Amino acid sequence: MQFAEIPGLPETKDKLINAVKFNHLAHALLFHGPEGSANLTLSLALATFFYCENRAETDSCGTCASCQRMKRLVMPDVNFAFPVIAKEKDDDDDEKTDILSNWRKFVTAQPYGNVHDFIYFNGFEKKQLNISKGAARKMIQALSLMSFEGGYKIMLIWAPEFLHPSAANALLKIIEEPPAKTLFMLITSQADQLLTTILSRTQKILVRAFTDEEITGHLVNTGLCDSKSAAQIAMLADGNLREAYRMINQVEDKQVTQVRDWFRLCAAKNLKEIFEEADRFHKMDKEAQKSLLLTGLNVTREILLKNFDLDQLLRTTEDDRKFVENISKKVLNEDHAVKLYESFNTAHYHLERNGNAKMIFTDLSMDILMMMSKK
Repeated sequence: MQFAEIPGLPETKDKLINAVKFNHLAHALLFHGPEGSANLTLSLALATFFYCENRAETDSCGTCASCQRMKRLVMPDVNFAFPVIAKEKDDDDDEKTDILSNWRKFVTAQPYGNVHDFIYFNGFEKKQLNISKGAARKMIQALSLMSFEGGYKIMLIWAPEFLHPSAANALLKIIEEPPAKTLFMLITSQADQLLTTILSRTQKILVRAFTDEEITGHLVNTGLCDSKSAAQIAMLADGNLREAYRMINQVEDKQVTQVRDWFRLCAAKNLKEIFEEADRFHKMDKEAQKSLLLTGLNVTREILLKNFDLDQLLRTTEDDRKFVENISKKVLNEDHAVKLYESFNTAHYHLERNGNAKMIFTDLSMDILMMMSKK
């Protein structure tokens, strides 16, 4: 991974590059930001730059042996730790090698993916994941050995919020006082779930969400979609590049149309068709269900902004602007739009946690119907 492969974020890239150039890099870094941000990719780009044999002024060369090994995530002095299925006993070496190989494949395929994506990638559904005390011991053991190439060793911990308390406590001392030439990188979107004793021992690298322009430019420049589709996807993704990638192969115009029809069914109090729509929603795969709720959430956000006359913040395309204008104020006032926004968030939360999709959709439809009736 190179910095050039990551869209935007010039201020964070410059900070990291200068820290390496002027030897100001702390021994423990915490990359934290919202889901779908460049937490992981920035840490990998930093490691690539750090080991590069022919560094340019602002990036790694991408062609030397070290860069090529980092691209495949097989740099011998870079160790990885991440959540796996909780077991009473430590995994054997074959299992460890297999899951590490799968993690490398996952990161290569979905560099902006989250823990849920990793679970589905490995078929870990309904399994408890953690980073065990045994895994912490192996980290300490790996860092106690001499580096393969006589330079720095890196321990990259992805999703450290899954550290078992005993594992986190076991790592406190080595994070605070690591062996010479050792660098910790902790990657998370849930910094609030980390122990304060871990947080206090790291230098925080706040990674902001991507802007609409950064996502749009990235999707167009990489040939993933045309400019019009990219602009609409960027609006719906709301700074989350994971969502943007996931929506590439979907026709977002159809989803917005589906949300419009859904709202109209609720406004007309057409219960029969609402229940039929709930059946169709239940039969969709989970990612499509989440995407539809996300689209509804963003449409509700646009309605809310329109109600407050904040047209300058609207991100709806011209084709969808008329629908937003018609429903705002005439159908949903400010208070009802706020409550509906909260209802969409709650529905998305319950769906993420494997709630019954049909019940979630039906309950949300009743909320929409009631909010529209109160107007």
